[in-house]
Amino acid sequence: MSVAQFGGQVAAEAGGPGAGEVEQERRRGRVGYLLLLPGLLWLVIFFLVPTVQLVATGLYDPNGSLDTGYAMTWSFSNYWDVLVQYQEQFLRSFGYALIATIACIFLGYPLSYAIAFKAGRWKNLMLVLVIAPFFTSFLVRTLAWKSILSDNGLIVETLKTLQLIPEDGRLLATPVAVVTGLTYNFLPFMVLPLYASLEKIDPRLIEASKDLYASGVTSFRKVTLPLSAPGLVAGTLLTFIPAAGDYINSELLGTPQQRMIGNVIDNLFLVQLDYPAAAASSVLLMVAIVCLVVFYVRRAGTEDLL
Repeated sequence: MSVAQFGGQVAAEAGGPGAGEVEQERRRGRVGYLLLLPGLLWLVIFFLVPTVQLVATGLYDPNGSLDTGYAMTWSFSNYWDVLVQYQEQFLRSFGYALIATIACIFLGYPLSYAIAFKAGRWKNLMLVLVIAPFFTSFLVRTLAWKSILSDNGLIVETLKTLQLIPEDGRLLATPVAVVTGLTYNFLPFMVLPLYASLEKIDPRLIEASKDLYASGVTSFRKVTLPLSAPGLVAGTLLTFIPAAGDYINSELLGTPQQRMIGNVIDNLFLVQLDYPAAAASSVLLMVAIVCLVVFYVRRAGTEDLL
């Protein structure tokens, strides 16, 4: 009798799993790893390798060109140079993204709450309306806002009539237009995670808080808001991250004075062909966003989202 057979016999006599069951568990474990393999290969080929290449490109000789070629000179100064040169665009990008995210929270939370608790049989229709803009190109949606906020548009004329803006005032080509475009384009990314969290809340918990003489505000602050925190954090991340790297809204709705870091990266890659500076800017943007996300999630107390 082999050692494995003897071990299986002893385990069977002791009431534990036999050799066949142990082997079956091992096979299941191997199948699990095989199922993970395609996803891991995808991440390695299309995420890890390009990221490493991007970091390496940021270390190339800044004096090189496409004609002469780029030499690996380990020029770490590239990162510091672009940070100093484009610090205004970095700060503007994070500022616009933060304002748009806050606006999405104030617009998206009441909408998500209404869909989850008040919509009734209209719930599915309202969800379809939330995601309906995704059936249209991102570019087309932004161009539509360019028309809506035009100097001769209904909104501007109405604001002038109400004397909320001066006669020579405008909305297009201003920070307001850029933030408005960001808010509109990324609002569904806030609404859907919030709805998913709110929809899971047991209404009996809210009723119980009211039975304990909690007011509507107290019930929301003590019950609804904490239980919907995972959706709020997820929606904030899904809104802030793409908004910080966006360049379409500032390109179409703003002017050079509203340029974001995404516009700078686009210009460095496709116009100036300064690949080291473009790569360094991209890496710095990714690192800054990751640091901000980790800090935010830790402060929000929802580390399980990472």
